[in-house]
Amino acid sequence: MKNIFYLAVFSMLFFTSCDKGFEDINVDPTYAPTLDVKYKFPQAVLYTAGQRYESWRGNFIYCSVMMQHLASTQGYWNGDKYTLSTGYAGALWEAEYPQAIKTLEDMKAQLEADELTASPEYAMVRILRVFSYHRLTDIYGDIPYSEAGKGFIDGVLRPVYDDQEFIYNDMLNELKEASDALNGGTSALGTSDIIFNGDLTKWKKWANSMMLRLGLRLVKRDPALAQQWAQTAIEGGVMTSNEDIAYVIHQTGNGILQNGNSEVFLADRSSRISKTFMDFLQGDPRMPVLVALPDGNNDVSVQKGLPNGYDGTTIADAPGGDDMSTYSEVNSNILQGLDAPMFFQTYAEVEFMLAESAVRWGLAGGAAAAEDHYNAGVTAAMKFLELYSEDAAIDDADIAAYLADNPYDPANALEQINTQYWAATFLNEYEAFANWRRTGFPVLTPVNYPGNVTNGTIPRRLTYFTGEAVTNKENYDAAVASQGPDLLTTRVWWDAE
Repeated sequence: MKNIFYLAVFSMLFFTSCDKGFEDINVDPTYAPTLDVKYKFPQAVLYTAGQRYESWRGNFIYCSVMMQHLASTQGYWNGDKYTLSTGYAGALWEAEYPQAIKTLEDMKAQLEADELTASPEYAMVRILRVFSYHRLTDIYGDIPYSEAGKGFIDGVLRPVYDDQEFIYNDMLNELKEASDALNGGTSALGTSDIIFNGDLTKWKKWANSMMLRLGLRLVKRDPALAQQWAQTAIEGGVMTSNEDIAYVIHQTGNGILQNGNSEVFLADRSSRISKTFMDFLQGDPRMPVLVALPDGNNDVSVQKGLPNGYDGTTIADAPGGDDMSTYSEVNSNILQGLDAPMFFQTYAEVEFMLAESAVRWGLAGGAAAAEDHYNAGVTAAMKFLELYSEDAAIDDADIAAYLADNPYDPANALEQINTQYWAATFLNEYEAFANWRRTGFPVLTPVNYPGNVTNGTIPRRLTYFTGEAVTNKENYDAAVASQGPDLLTTRVWWDAE
């Protein structure tokens, strides 16, 4: 069990800013007193996990329904209708830069100023920083990176946009250097590390597992480089069990303490499980864990998925009818608690990537080991759900039966592996969207909703935060000129055709 001490941390942040001593009267009011990194680190983790605002708009209203995990008849759920809401599309950017990125860059600069770049804490900050940036660049493409978050540090208020190729090369190098700097032991951050409780061996595994993820992102752009980074990551040591999963446990409270995804479901009961995902779940022991009717009934015999691309009017013509109470939603009894965990990267994902690396390049034990990695990935994807609740535990016998009924197929390996990856990243829709663009799997049937802005094709990115076109116009214009129009259909660098 992970130790959570968020309230103590934020109390410390509050009271250090409320000193009423007269000796402070002549202190520059623009100066921010330096806090120990241990008080900033959990805040950075929670900002990175995401709050209701960006989780609602980016993770669900766009990515989840584009990836056909969820569906909705509400018009403002733009993702499965391929319509554009610039405010929703830019929500991740709007939330992450002033919160997660600012805090991460502040910690990094502080540790550098204190000459602590050889410390484990510096490596941990670098790893978490890469995670936050890679999510942003995967969603938007070219973004502020080298000058981002440095308004207070260096006075850079209008950061340049770096091209994604540069960002990816730098992120991979950052992970390699951070991994090399960690050799076991425990971080001085202790319980302030609300991901791994200071376990540096797990941080090293996460760095290499993320390296594997980012390396595989390059398969369409530079297969040889992708293979090189995959091999480096595997040799460095990736996750080896569900004990290594990178995740944060939330608390019932206010704002940042709570699970942002769960806050969305409490505020908006209009989403339903997509028919695409429901069809996949037939015969899958995860079904009663993941889905239930709105009244809480999780009997697998009565579950029904909502087709994507319908609205409140056209749903009357859908084969399943227009009664929303008959369509399944995310199981509120298991997955929707405000104190639910938020997963950054799971061991199941790593095993699927190892299986793919074995198929593509003979890595991770070679092609003969691909089936073992695939089976381990499916097993881990089912077993890790018990981290939500003991009610989500799936019996080993049910998993074995599923694998027997759905055996690894070498002739269809990449599709099979990455379709399971899609299932394993349910609710982590940023990652599901990225891996679908990288691999093309699962094969999703687009919709052609009237008034869509993509000519009936699934979007390839989200559009920039609209404020950038005004407050950072010169650099925004340069990015658009370099990458392509600021449209849902413009591909990011690694998503080569």
